[in-house]
Amino acid sequence: QVQLVESGGGLVQPGGSLRLSCVVSGFNLDYYPIAWFRQAPGKEREGVSCITSTDGRTDGRAYYSDFVKGRFSISRDSAKNTAYLQMNSLKLEDTAVYYCALDGFCDGGDIDARYSYWGQGTQVTVSS
Repeated sequence: QVQLVESGGGLVQPGGSLRLSCVVSGFNLDYYPIAWFRQAPGKEREGVSCITSTDGRTDGRAYYSDFVKGRFSISRDSAKNTAYLQMNSLKLEDTAVYYCALDGFCDGGDIDARYSYWGQGTQVTVSS
């Protein structure tokens, strides 16, 4: 059974940082793309970042939506079967529930929501 569990959300001031974690069980994270999405109240879910598999077919290449480029960084730790989203220079508009998702498209195009497995989400609130 595949399970994704996010953590690391919280309340932070504008300009601050948070690191989200996504622990994956049931799948070897190396073989699948993994992505982060977010959904703010009253808005549609949007793709934030994704990273390709590292199984030899692709090389763990990371992609970002324009609104987080230069501020967020996605990574994966094979030994811990965990993905991370380091979020720096947070803005008020980054406030949302953040979800990690496994097994979808990650090819430099739009990060769409056609991923097979999802976590339950973690709340990030940026407020002064």
